[in-house]
Amino acid sequence: MMNSHNQQLSLLSLSLALLLLSGLRVEARLQHHATSYQKLFVFGDSYVDTGNTRIDQPGSWKNPYGITFPGKPAGRFSDGRVLTDYIAKFLGLKSPLPYKFRKLIPQNLKYGMNFAYGGTGVFDTSSKNPNMTIQIDFFKQLLKENVYTASDLSKSVALVSVAGNDYSFYLARNGSIQGFPSFIASVVNQTATNLLRIQSLGVKKIVVDGLQPLGCLPGSTASLSFQKCNSTFNDLVLLHNNLLNQAVTRLNHQTKKQTTFIVLDLYDSFLSVLNHPSSNNIKDAFKPCCVGIISQYFCGSVDENNVKKYKVCDHPKSAFFWDLLHPTQAGWLAVYNELQTTKALQQIRY
Repeated sequence: MMNSHNQQLSLLSLSLALLLLSGLRVEARLQHHATSYQKLFVFGDSYVDTGNTRIDQPGSWKNPYGITFPGKPAGRFSDGRVLTDYIAKFLGLKSPLPYKFRKLIPQNLKYGMNFAYGGTGVFDTSSKNPNMTIQIDFFKQLLKENVYTASDLSKSVALVSVAGNDYSFYLARNGSIQGFPSFIASVVNQTATNLLRIQSLGVKKIVVDGLQPLGCLPGSTASLSFQKCNSTFNDLVLLHNNLLNQAVTRLNHQTKKQTTFIVLDLYDSFLSVLNHPSSNNIKDAFKPCCVGIISQYFCGSVDENNVKKYKVCDHPKSAFFWDLLHPTQAGWLAVYNELQTTKALQQIRY
């Protein structure tokens, strides 16, 4: 028999799963594109996590996250939808089920699975969540258990996000600027190893995010009064992206198909929106919508009496950034609209 604590946890998990399922049903109504791909598998971090991070961790399961969609916290690091939701929409699929809910909503396994966890990198970071190697291990184990077949994988796409947590951890450990280029090379090499491993497991097409302009995130621009980007950080991002593009070109050459591995250019997509906010219905380009009332607090912070220590802007739909690191739903939609003009997104389908 379960004790009352375990019963409460099971009920909590079930209620979270039901909340997630309601969100997935809404996502189904967003579908626009017919496609031959039937499953989406997602690996990475908070830019694509849709519910794996634990409820006791900061962010995605706390108020005011999720206020735009689905109206309450639901495991996304935003006020609403994130990149995963828009890529799934592009493929004509529901957003794939987070790995941790695989046994609670088994009927949704058919859309693929999201293995991404907020705070993680290709290497270990300050987060205790599983890094990308372990996420791929989870995927491999499900294949061993025949949750997905070779036929399933032949009609599948993988989305891989490497949004910079490795670099934040490098700096937090007092890594030197001089050593940064060689560390960037090691991150890209590990990313390439991960991409090849996902492909070797049978996934037909693998899409990897290029690194967004880290120097434009509110955490980097706060000292500049949220007015302009930090060019030093962005120069390092360009090195990462150049090495990533070279690595992906090599991988495609090895597999003798030019579009097995595809890079999504988040760098240019972010900058296009930030440089032309009004054309994307964005009024606040650099200033985050949700912030702590003083520097020791963050979006979602509460004190020991559960009194909130954050403030939220009046119009999240006109802000690009939700918190110090993550776009709003409106921000992600604007980025997705920019990506739709690129060759890379079209190559996913063919």
